[in-house]
Order: sequence, then structure tokens, then C-alpha cells
Amino acid sequence: MNRREAITLLGGAAAMWPLAARAQQPLMPVVGFATSLSADVSARYAAAFHNGLNETGHVEGRNVAVEYHWLAGRLDQTQEVIADLVRRQVAVIATPAGTAPALAAKAATATIPIVFGIGSDPVQLGLVASLAHPGGNVTGVNFFLAEVNAKRLRLLHDLVPKAVRIAVLNNPANAFAEATLREVQEAAPTLGLQIQILNASTVAEIDAAFVNLAQQRPDALFVGGDAFFNSRRVQIATTALRDKLPASVSSRDEAAAGGLMSYGTDLADSFRQVGVYTGRILKGEKPADLPVMQSTKFEFVINIQTVRALGIEVPPGVQSIADEVIE
Repeated sequence: MNRREAITLLGGAAAMWPLAARAQQPLMPVVGFATSLSADVSARYAAAFHNGLNETGHVEGRNVAVEYHWLAGRLDQTQEVIADLVRRQVAVIATPAGTAPALAAKAATATIPIVFGIGSDPVQLGLVASLAHPGGNVTGVNFFLAEVNAKRLRLLHDLVPKAVRIAVLNNPANAFAEATLREVQEAAPTLGLQIQILNASTVAEIDAAFVNLAQQRPDALFVGGDAFFNSRRVQIATTALRDKLPASVSSRDEAAAGGLMSYGTDLADSFRQVGVYTGRILKGEKPADLPVMQSTKFEFVINIQTVRALGIEVPPGVQSIADEVIE
């Protein structure tokens, strides 16, 4: 064997060593992560999901891979994304926020474990057989978007007591839109409020709704909890502020974008809980044996910049019970 042949043989063997080592290591499980929220909030919620995974000993990039899909309320892309995850047989499908991804995953597979985070009743939606005994391949977190609407309306009334005519911006494409309207309509008479309903499922329809609002001149705006509205939170908050409309929104993200106030589940904590269940399933537990978790952390947020811009005088007792005041 001449010198050149020896070098070539040694070089080839060296190139083979990493391949052989990698071949002996088990591949990391892949979690398909699909949410109806937009990528501009990804840092906060991805970190919360990581924290949940970490509680079960899973670290992204070390012993688990996560593939992120931030759908920003684009329902038309949801089924395609879920179908691709199912086709590639990911280890778990996590849908931490958004009814559409959860329902699409449920329809697409009966074998891959699914961990959802939704604001409506998962039993009523057909995702699980019961909260205590989900059955099948699906479990998750219920974060009560519809159920907190009565309290959110009351907080708006406390914050802006002179507001009597309340416009409700509702997305009829949302699975729990009817529950939202029912809660608000039942609570309004007890507070002496009048309700006007405006529907919007597209950007153009949001614009049209605000044209209507400019003509009707309600005293305040109540924005239904919805992933699409969350993805358009800057548009909604900016337009409401332009029209001098105090806006009650469902999440801190929307309040930070310029909404007057928000009240609802701490979504970051829900993402953490979804991460915990995802990690437990990766360790071998079955979705059928994991009861649907109920969110217990709620947050009331006031945006003081918006308060000042609208010239509102916040009653001291209301500000004192806020979990966060955004300056």
C-alpha cells in the first residue's frame, strides 16, 4: 500500500467514525407545536412551553426537538400543517392555544398523542370523553376564555362606569363564539348595559366593523377572546384608540398592544402546563390517563398609557386589584 492509498483509507475511516457514532445514538423525539397565535408573541410562550418540558426533564435540542408553527389565526393553513405532522409521525402534537389546531389534530390521527390548550369545553367539542377520563389519544388544558366574560364585562363597567352602550366584536368562525355572546348578554342587564354585536372573521371585516362603530358611537368595545383577534391586536387597539373607544380585551398581549384592559387566563401558564403534559407523554404516560387540567391563574391588566390617552380617571379600588399595570 503506497502513502497516498494509506492517507485515503485513514481519511475515509475518520469520516465514517462520526456517522457510526450518530447511528448508535437514538434520534430525538420530535414534538409538533401548532398554535393559532402569531409569531410576534413566540418568545414569551415558547419559553413557557420550554419551562413545562423542563419540569419533566426534557430540554429542547438535547433530548427533544420542537417544530414550531405560529398560524396567526390562519385557519386555512391549519389542516395542511397538522396533516404534515401526522404524515411524518411526530412523537406528540401540542396545540397550546387555538381550537382549530386541536380539532384538526383530533380529526387527523387516532394514534399520535395530542395535548391541547383551548378556551372552550373540550367535551362539548368532542375532543375528549370527559375531563377526568379523556380516553383515546387526546388530553390537555382548558383555560376558560368564554367562562370569564361576565367578570371581564363587570371589570370594564367598574373601570369606565359611565359606559352604558357596549359594542361586542365577535368572530362567528370561532368554536366558542356563541358561548361568549351568551355570557355577555346574560351579564349585561345586571350591570345596566346595552349590547350591540358586530361580527368579523377577516381583516376587511374588522375594518368594516369599525366603520359601523364610528357611525353608532358606542361607549366602549368588548373584544371577544379569539386567536385571530389576538393576531390583529395592534390593528384593533390602534383603531379603537383613534376612535376614543375604551377596549376590553381577553389577553395581556392585547392590552400591551393598546387595549384599555384585559382579564383572562394567564396564557403563559397554560403553555407551561401543555409543556408539562407533553413531557409526561414523552416519558411514556398515556393521554387517556391524564385528566384535562383546568387553568387556575387569571390576570387583570390595565394599560395606563391608554387610560391617559382616553382621559379616563381610574377608580382607586379598581387599579388596586389589577395584577399588572402597563406603563
